[in-house]
Amino acid sequence: MSRLLHRDTVPPVPAAELTARSADGSRIHVELHGPEDAPAVVLAHGWTCNTRFWDAQIRDLAADHRVIAYDQRGHGLTPEPGPGGYSTNALADDLEAVLAATLAPGRRAVLAGHSMGGMTVMAAAARPGLREHAAAVLLCSTGSTRLAAEARVLPLRAGALRTRITTAVLGVKAPLGPVNPVSRKILKYATMGAGSAPDRVDACARIVHACPRRARVEWGHVLAELDLAAGVRELRVPTAVIAGTDDRLTPPVHARAIAAALPVGLGLTELAGMGHMTPVEAPEAVTAKIRELVTRYVATGTAAERKAATAEKEDVA
Repeated sequence: MSRLLHRDTVPPVPAAELTARSADGSRIHVELHGPEDAPAVVLAHGWTCNTRFWDAQIRDLAADHRVIAYDQRGHGLTPEPGPGGYSTNALADDLEAVLAATLAPGRRAVLAGHSMGGMTVMAAAARPGLREHAAAVLLCSTGSTRLAAEARVLPLRAGALRTRITTAVLGVKAPLGPVNPVSRKILKYATMGAGSAPDRVDACARIVHACPRRARVEWGHVLAELDLAAGVRELRVPTAVIAGTDDRLTPPVHARAIAAALPVGLGLTELAGMGHMTPVEAPEAVTAKIRELVTRYVATGTAAERKAATAEKEDVA
């Protein structure tokens, strides 16, 4: 049985939970896993998902990392937003609020964002909070612009008609209804690779179908008009990119464009046969990349900081 199920059917128990307050007063639900003084990782999920999307990464990393995961506004345990509503600026505000609430001044972390979570990082690229706390970034299955034009969810030739219909689908108000064999088949076609295991498809379907309708619709409108190309150019920290070759929502053309435009790019990893849900479809690959970034950009610095703090205490004594 895959790692996502069996013992993993029960969500990881956070070491602590807290509420971050965003710029507009919105409450952001945050989970903290693992040792408080371990190298830190911050996980930002995508559209229609929640912190459970990262369960495989949390279970693996929390043994020796401080893992910080939060629900985007309107998703999971984070309620509908305040006056800031739904926008890329609000995403950036929320991420800054989470970083400020969970990381001491100057403490740095690896930030990993999937889909809209990656867009969150791009939206916050020039923010002081991100530049203070981001040691490195992992962008998974995401895009910065032209999402509706490039999406291949609809079996139509690229062009104005497909773009218009895709835009309408992103903002469709109809409820998703219960998870059943038909809805699982649709979700698998739209978001996952053909070889995805049934248990992983089911896990993704349950997460997506649990998303409140208003959040799904409002964020769908934001994604349809997305333009974060400038944010990519402002992301001046070491950044790696991961994409599935069979991603229909954000095809690899997006990942290639982002990787080429990054000021401090660490390259693109294309996962053969994987779709849009790479942290669930290929959890080992995503977790390994996060660990690699931590080892290279955070762990050494954390050890040095601990050594300096110990020396300072000894001098005082």
